[in-house]
Amino acid sequence: MATLTRPENKARTFGENLESDLAAKFLRVVENAAIACARTMGQGDRPLSDKVATESMRQSMDCLPMRGVIVIGEGERDQAPMLYIGEKVGADFPTGPDVPEVDIAVDPLEGTNLCATGAPGSITVLAASERGGLLHAPDCYMEKIVVGPSCKDAVELDAPVAQNLKNIAKRLRRGVEDLVVMVLDRPRHEQLINDIRRAGARIKLIGDGDLSAGIAAAVIGTGVHAVMGSGGAPEGVITAAAIRCLNGYMLGRLIIDRPELEERIANMGIKDKNKIYEAEDLAPGKQLIFAATGVTEGALLKGVRFFGEGTRTSSAIMTLKTRKVRFIDSIHLDKGPDVKVRFA
Repeated sequence: MATLTRPENKARTFGENLESDLAAKFLRVVENAAIACARTMGQGDRPLSDKVATESMRQSMDCLPMRGVIVIGEGERDQAPMLYIGEKVGADFPTGPDVPEVDIAVDPLEGTNLCATGAPGSITVLAASERGGLLHAPDCYMEKIVVGPSCKDAVELDAPVAQNLKNIAKRLRRGVEDLVVMVLDRPRHEQLINDIRRAGARIKLIGDGDLSAGIAAAVIGTGVHAVMGSGGAPEGVITAAAIRCLNGYMLGRLIIDRPELEERIANMGIKDKNKIYEAEDLAPGKQLIFAATGVTEGALLKGVRFFGEGTRTSSAIMTLKTRKVRFIDSIHLDKGPDVKVRFA
């Protein structure tokens, strides 16, 4: 376990305290970002929605007592001026108390198109771990299957779709026709969609947001039993952090289909491009924090709601070692002598 040493040479082991020290603070980070970008909902300005979420998240992180490094962020794909890969965040105190060293994976606004159009399913999200606890995934696609705890080891990436669905149904003690599979609505998934329908399962097509879909698949009662198809590899790492906290099951494999991607993964130290990753490979940390807040209404989290005297948010905060999963409904009151709390 990594240690940090105080100036007086007294060692402080931070691993035991990472989750308890930072979980509530990271919750506030995603809440702030969700409130900021929710004000742009439906305006049709995708870059604006992403910009305000990113700026809010960056500003909030700089108030946290940590030495943070962004290992998955906005920069590689979106050329963002902040929260880029390798950026240092947090309020370090070089002459004061020691603070934890943290790797952070962020998606300041998953589902920017959803927010910009007012469609359901957009969230602000991050995952954090001790150093080395999150895979530095390249910005490419990843084949994924995500299922709940009851279906561990019941699915395989290379198995026929019908066989995977049959195995899921058997574990859940229901018929294949009773299953709901979430799939991103993309041309590349045409064959997958046909195979699922041919097997008899039902499909819920989503325009964006396979990260939040993956979380829904690992929680009983959401009406989602599996997520299949390809989506972003960086989002896959963040999903894996949540799946570990939820005791779910996930398989992923990078899609390396261009020479530049071959070079990129070699530079990142990834030797086997065909490796099938489980959640423990993508997010191997012993200390994991996952935090998300709904921006627009979703299967798991409600969207941000504004009322005359404040704001209401719906969030999830999960920790691995302390084995806590919290769904939090918060009211953020405006300042004023006559503020009233509303139940709505």
